[in-house]
Amino acid sequence: MNLIDRFKTRAKLTFFSLSIFIAATILISSCSNDETQNVVNFKELVMQDEFDIDGPIDTSLWSYDIGNGEGTAAGKGWGNNELQYYTDRSENITVQNGVLIISAKKEDYEGSSYTSARILTKGKFEQAYGRFEARIRLPYGQGLWPAFWLLGNNIDEVEWPNCGEIDIMENRGQEPTITNGTVHGPGYSGGMAITKAYDLVNARLDTNFHVYGIEWGPEYINFYVDDVLYNQIRPEDVTGDWVFDRPFYIILNLAVGGSFVGSPNSETSFPQTMLVDYVRVYKK
Repeated sequence: MNLIDRFKTRAKLTFFSLSIFIAATILISSCSNDETQNVVNFKELVMQDEFDIDGPIDTSLWSYDIGNGEGTAAGKGWGNNELQYYTDRSENITVQNGVLIISAKKEDYEGSSYTSARILTKGKFEQAYGRFEARIRLPYGQGLWPAFWLLGNNIDEVEWPNCGEIDIMENRGQEPTITNGTVHGPGYSGGMAITKAYDLVNARLDTNFHVYGIEWGPEYINFYVDDVLYNQIRPEDVTGDWVFDRPFYIILNLAVGGSFVGSPNSETSFPQTMLVDYVRVYKK
């Protein structure tokens, strides 16, 4: 074999080895080290609220929860020993400059020491499966409990937790870099819920907007922050029945106090705001 032929043979071998290396690298980098990703294209936008019109919320899509939970199935404190009274007042909830503003205030109101707001799409928009996402900037402070979550639409028939609950974003106000993705159901609710925390480490949830989402199919729920998959829950991961096979509705709220976060302290300033840029839902 002459020198030119040797050079061509070596070049071919080098190119082949490099191709194998690149292919392996792409395969490894495309997979999460911690979770199993599902290839699903949730591209059809079926619900959106961009909060583009200043004033009250769109009541064709959202309703208000009013009160401190007393008289409801949850009971006073909304089942979590929360301290706020939810209202529909503009002081607690309004749309301005393309953003939904939920404000928690320290004030005496209807026997409570705090006010805030909670809205839901129950009976107006409910869907099983798909991608649910919202772009939100959270408040900061001990005792604040912002959340973006889903409840099964059969809650009035079977009650909680048998209806199922999906917490897309749940935050302790005293933990400004950490969000939690959780499911509750029969046999795995409250302190026994199936959950995982995600720590942004080098970023805060109260100084910038972040996109919180799930992609939900018959056999999995994937949890994302800014399109980073950090948690996947499957039927075999729960310690009871998998009840995530029916339509759920959306809830946005900012609670004050409660078993998950504790009470505000002297360093918690008020008012505090949860800002929502948009809510969007897609299906396959």
